Amino acid sequence: MRKQLFSVLRKIKEILSNKFRQYDHKLPYIITTLITAIIVIGGIKLFIELTEFLKSDVLANYDTAVTNFFIDFRSRAITTVFTFITNFGDTLGYVIMFSLSAIFFYWILKSWKYVAQIALVMILALGSNLLLKKTIDRPRPVSEHLVKVETLSFPSGHATMAMAFYGFIIYLIFSLPINKFIKFFLITIFAILILGIGLSRIYLGVHYPSDVFGGFIAGFIWVVFCVMIFNLIKIFSRDPET
Repeated sequence: MRKQLFSVLRKIKEILSNKFRQYDHKLPYIITTLITAIIVIGGIKLFIELTEFLKSDVLANYDTAVTNFFIDFRSRAITTVFTFITNFGDTLGYVIMFSLSAIFFYWILKSWKYVAQIALVMILALGSNLLLKKTIDRPRPVSEHLVKVETLSFPSGHATMAMAFYGFIIYLIFSLPINKFIKFFLITIFAILILGIGLSRIYLGVHYPSDVFGGFIAGFIWVVFCVMIFNLIKIFSRDPET
């Protein structure tokens, strides 16, 4: 009986091995797609829960406490620094950074693919942010604004776009075969820039901390979603390793 059982198990193992061997070259993309799908679903759930929590006293107290903490540190020098950092999340900042990215990926890596991917992530993040702002309709903080703002508050457009644009740049850098020290250095710089842009919006008085957190979640969802889509394209392409 035991020999027969082992024989059956060996047969099943051989069948599965032969079946999945043909997908070996696609396996990394399949695994990445499954993981990113789980993250996207979890991110959307977290964003919805945060949105439903916006009018609660607990979140209001948290927003007030964190905002007051930043306001207490206001000075001319710090304001200059945070204003400079927040400009990386403005239109002109993205025009410059996108142009530099396009030059790097096209002229050095000889590929428009990455440029198109970055553009798609930015378009999706910007479009969804504008739609979410109008739908949720949360007013800006009543504290003094140190920079000019015109749109609504939640989620923070600067935080959303920073996470989407610079976050996707981090993903591309991580996936490229470049020197490990350079890779670590660039990823660290862009990660600090994402965090700095988000914090600058709180310091400058134009966003609640929950706006920034919501923006980070929304931007991260788009990064992961686009990574999933791009990996699906690789799976169904003729040569997924190119």
